[in-house]
Amino acid sequence: MVGVLCLNQHMLTSPANHNIYSVSSLNRTVADLLEQEFAWIWVEGEISNLAQPASGHIYFSLKDHSAQVSCAMFKGRNRTLKFQPENGNQVLARAKVSLYQPRGNYQLIIDRMEEAGDGALRRQFEELKIKLADEGLFDEARKQEIPELPECIAIITSKTGAAVHDVLSVIERRFPSIPVKLFPVPVQGIEAAPAICNAIQLIDQAASEDTLNCDVILLVRGGGSLEDLWSFNDERVARAIFDCQLPIVSGVGHEVDVTIADFVADVRAATPTAAAETVTPDQSTWLQSFDWYQQRLTQLANDKVERYQEKIQWLQRRLQQQHPQTQLSRSQQRSGELHQRLLRAGRSMLDARQSQLSIISAKLGAQNPDVLLKQNRQTTRYLTSRLQQATLNLFARKKSLLANAAKTLNTISPLQTLERGYSITLNDKGAPIVSITQVKANDTIETRLHNGSIISHVETCIENKPE
Repeated sequence: MVGVLCLNQHMLTSPANHNIYSVSSLNRTVADLLEQEFAWIWVEGEISNLAQPASGHIYFSLKDHSAQVSCAMFKGRNRTLKFQPENGNQVLARAKVSLYQPRGNYQLIIDRMEEAGDGALRRQFEELKIKLADEGLFDEARKQEIPELPECIAIITSKTGAAVHDVLSVIERRFPSIPVKLFPVPVQGIEAAPAICNAIQLIDQAASEDTLNCDVILLVRGGGSLEDLWSFNDERVARAIFDCQLPIVSGVGHEVDVTIADFVADVRAATPTAAAETVTPDQSTWLQSFDWYQQRLTQLANDKVERYQEKIQWLQRRLQQQHPQTQLSRSQQRSGELHQRLLRAGRSMLDARQSQLSIISAKLGAQNPDVLLKQNRQTTRYLTSRLQQATLNLFARKKSLLANAAKTLNTISPLQTLERGYSITLNDKGAPIVSITQVKANDTIETRLHNGSIISHVETCIENKPE
């Protein structure tokens, strides 16, 4: 810490034997001690009393539950900010300790500032989201379909969390005959992301080698804060999901929680329970379908049996009415005729089918996906060209408007007035002085010209007397 000046009774009563500091020299000495003692430091706190004057500098206080300190971040440094400071923001600041000598107040000169806590995590989330989206990890075209009736469901989650119990309860209720294999992993902390990646890769490899018959993966966990769910925003987990050959359904957190894993997964469910419902059919619906098919099959079989019974009865009556030999001769003659008709009908049907096949082949060629894809690509290129031209035209119009606005702004700018020899006088707070009542003796004032400023101390104030 800085050195402490100890004053004893002799020093207080004998000033002639010691250096006597003026207020200015004392403040200057203390400022030197602070700046020498403290190199660059990091300070975390909450922003309050935020002020952003026209100068471009930022003035505020950093506080915690029991103290606060004044801070200043000058225009040249605040351009590096990646967020808009607001009162109440929790931030992490890199600063030097200094002393504002005119007032004797110590302050922090901020060189760099970033959001702390959830703010920093949220920024990392958005940056990774943009990066992976640009690489195509979120593309709908590469997402796999979920099997209608899975042979086996692999569940990746914590074995002690509430999520696994909710998922198993849903599967037991909806379709209990589907086998389930649990792959327990930590879902929070530094070990969670590597463990989740390892589980996905293990299941995928085992399925490809036919040592595991699971054909869908559930990746689930219960709700929590952004920090609690951070392992599901890990880039390694996202790439493991993307590389997996099995479809993955994510059900992470509550309905309002969204993670990077949700964007990469083949299907995103709002909750672990919803994820379980997504991969399991409703057994009652299937049983109703089975009952309907069974009733329909029974009815068709009974109808066919009745028709054959009626035909048998009719043949029996015919056989009783006619002599067997005559009937046999007629039948032989009829058989010959039918044989010839059958040959003619077969040739005619074959010709008709060949003609129909030719027509269908021609239609199929016209609906060929390659042809349609080529047409769609041509349309896309045409629309892209129109969009690019419209964008260029818009930029040109906006650029012209901006140039006109800048020209108008420059015409009415106060700086033009200053260049004609006028000046503006500001008080020590940077506010313009428009009346002598705003100034008193010994105040520090700033006279701003077009090419610089003059700092002055007021000796006296003379008010114009009305004539």
